[in-house]
Amino acid sequence: MAWEGRLPFLLSVFMFLSMLSSLSDCHPHPAWPVSSRAVTGAAANYTARKASDVAAEVAGYADVAKQIIDLAVFGAAQNRSYWRLANFTDTIGNRVSGSHNLDLAIKYMHNAMTQDGLDVHLEPVKIPHWVRGKESAEMIAPRAKNLAILGLGSSVGTPPEGIKAEVLVVQSFEELKRRASEAVDKIVVFNQPFVSYGETVAYRAYGASEAAKVGAVATLIRSITPFSINSPHTGWQDYQDGVKRIPTACITIEDAELMWRITQRGQKIVVRLTMEAKTLPDADSFNTVAEIKGWQHPEQVVLLSGHLDSWDVSQGAMDDGGGAMISWEALSLIKDLGLRPRRTLRTVLWTAEEQGGVGAQQYYDLHKVNLSNIDLVMESDLGTFTPVALQFTGSDAARKVMEEVVKLLAPINTTKLEAHGEGTDISPWMQAGVPGASLHVADSRYFWFHHTEGDTMTVQDPQDMNLCSALWAVVAYVVADLQDMLHSFICDRDWDPVYRNLMA
Repeated sequence: MAWEGRLPFLLSVFMFLSMLSSLSDCHPHPAWPVSSRAVTGAAANYTARKASDVAAEVAGYADVAKQIIDLAVFGAAQNRSYWRLANFTDTIGNRVSGSHNLDLAIKYMHNAMTQDGLDVHLEPVKIPHWVRGKESAEMIAPRAKNLAILGLGSSVGTPPEGIKAEVLVVQSFEELKRRASEAVDKIVVFNQPFVSYGETVAYRAYGASEAAKVGAVATLIRSITPFSINSPHTGWQDYQDGVKRIPTACITIEDAELMWRITQRGQKIVVRLTMEAKTLPDADSFNTVAEIKGWQHPEQVVLLSGHLDSWDVSQGAMDDGGGAMISWEALSLIKDLGLRPRRTLRTVLWTAEEQGGVGAQQYYDLHKVNLSNIDLVMESDLGTFTPVALQFTGSDAARKVMEEVVKLLAPINTTKLEAHGEGTDISPWMQAGVPGASLHVADSRYFWFHHTEGDTMTVQDPQDMNLCSALWAVVAYVVADLQDMLHSFICDRDWDPVYRNLMA
């Protein structure tokens, strides 16, 4: 073949190889005059080859995954995360933002993880410091009855003598608006039905300000839970700027429904509410960080996490002591097996999550300069009951990788990958485009105990925590040890600018 005859063929080969390079390194290039059919075929071949290569690479970790699972579920580490949690919560108790107990908890975990042989350090943050003080509520008409309450985080207190006022019971924000004229100088009681936590929590978060807009002097809000044994639930609430701040607390389902029934009979209810709640200046605190440094790319990170703070009731064993412990346990399992991944495995125990992810946001602000080096962020904050799936947010190509990773969890029957990784503390990273994963457990009972005196070690099960620890460790280790970061798998046809230009 003459040189002139070879030129079109060689040019097409050059452009094909150039396109493959662009697909792998994600650098945009100008569009080339190549037919859409050629591009489609080339991209399809590239994608298929890459998918098969990655599937084979991940499958090669089956033996390592089994070693991790065996150690956590059946071996020397069996029940270790459970007893670590019990020792921690029994010793420290609750750990609300700004408290002395939270300081003790951070020191405890720093010492414990250091003694475990991990590389541990503390990163300073400023966090809210709200103090509950003494509080009480009593129905004094039409009959005397003590009401179980828990003031809501950031609530103001009542005057020292308390607030004595008639009650207006409503079942929705819409009903409150319709009856706005009746709310003046009243204590508004919200008896909203539980639909889901994500939807119903709006009453806890915004009920005080919505009631204050129509002249109420305080609010009592039905606890955000589907089940109660006369147990009030606390949580954070948000005052709206420019709206008068009034005291607010949660009451039990039973008392909310009782007062609703009484008013349906046309009887007047009078309640005396006393709360000493106050907000102090922000306190100094820390995020607690433990690592296993990567052997090849120590600057690249797979981040596991749970939050160390809790509310100021009970032990905070479920929310989120369990998530913190399995994030520590995952590193312990990998260390005990003598494993060291390509990338750094970093466990972060966040502070002040309950106040809106305060510690995590400050961590993000400090470390976002290294955004491209964060491979995956993981958070466990919905309990450590029996694991049923891994939830994941990322590109379609990264999802295909994760679908292969969870296949390694077949020995514990948790091979399902679901959409929408979630977590208050990892959300800044996910919003910036970093892949995120969260633990989905059999959580039907989670909101029974959430933010209550019932959040104790009694709700935890050691075998469930073994399974959660195994899942967490396998996923973190394999992703951290793969040849490529998850970011490198985002150059599929829907995203890649070269492909879009070529097809235009």
